[in-house]
Amino acid sequence: MTLYQLSFLGDAVFELMVREHLISKNIVKLNDLQKFTLDFVTAKRQAYFVDMLTSSKILTFEEEEIIRKGRNLKTHKSPKNCDIVTYKYATAFEILIGFLYVNDKKRLSEVFDFIIKL
Repeated sequence: MTLYQLSFLGDAVFELMVREHLISKNIVKLNDLQKFTLDFVTAKRQAYFVDMLTSSKILTFEEEEIIRKGRNLKTHKSPKNCDIVTYKYATAFEILIGFLYVNDKKRLSEVFDFIIKL
C-alpha cells in the first residue's frame, strides 16, 4: 500500500474511531457529535497529536519512521485552512493511523487510547 493510500485510509479510520468514541460517551445531539468530531479531525489537532506522540516516546522506531516518511511526502494539493507544515504533520498522522489499521489493530487501539486522553 502506498503512503497516499494509507493517508486516505487513516483519515477515514480515525474519524470513525472518534465517532464511535463519542457515541460511547452517550452524546446524542447531532450538532454536539459533529462539533466534538471536528475537535479531533482538523489538521491542526492531528499535527498536535503527532507532536504529543513523538515527545512522549511511546512510538516504536518503525512508527516514528512512518511519521517521518509521511511528513516528507510530496503533497499534491495545498491546504485550505492551515499552513503547509501543519498539513504535512496531519498527513503523517493519517498515514500512521492507516499503517496501524492495516498492520496492528491492537497497537492502533493503544495509540488511540493515548490520543483520546489528550
